[in-house]
Amino acid sequence: MRKLTYFVHTTVDGFVQGPEGEFDWPVMGPELSDYSFELNEENDITLYGRVTWEMMVSWWPDAESRTDHPHVVRYAPVWRGSRKMVVSRTLQDAEWAERVIGSDLGAQVRELKEQDGRGLLLMGGARAATSLARLGLLDEVRVAVHPVVLGGGTSLFPGLDRRLGLRLLETRTFDEGVVMHRYAAAS
Repeated sequence: MRKLTYFVHTTVDGFVQGPEGEFDWPVMGPELSDYSFELNEENDITLYGRVTWEMMVSWWPDAESRTDHPHVVRYAPVWRGSRKMVVSRTLQDAEWAERVIGSDLGAQVRELKEQDGRGLLLMGGARAATSLARLGLLDEVRVAVHPVVLGGGTSLFPGLDRRLGLRLLETRTFDEGVVMHRYAAAS
């Protein structure tokens, strides 16, 4: 059975975006960039929540024409060629995505987990992560903590109304002062 991993960038004070939706604070140094490619090797389908999807699709289709940052130049063709799905109750169709998972999230994700293949990776998508946590479908949580404090915004699991037990599997420190914590969801 495929494993579902939630990977997210967060601030020291636990926010995945600022009060106005800002996401200008994560820094992709060479080590964290290499780690993102490791994640792509472990997983063959990437899931996005709607907000994260809209941010990604506004940037990655032609990202190399906007910057020569080494991570962007290396990752853009990978992003375009990867299998992508969007978790959203409001979108009906999403260009660049294989499918939109709207109704019956639990059944659709369970079906994906039962298919042959590598893992499933939820990139960002705090509200989608909350919904998947409520359904008991998250297997791992990987949190890249960036050395910045925003003082407000969207939390890591907004609206989660129950305890989510986690067991620490690994901690890694990357360049730019980013610390990644990898947890297994406790059963």
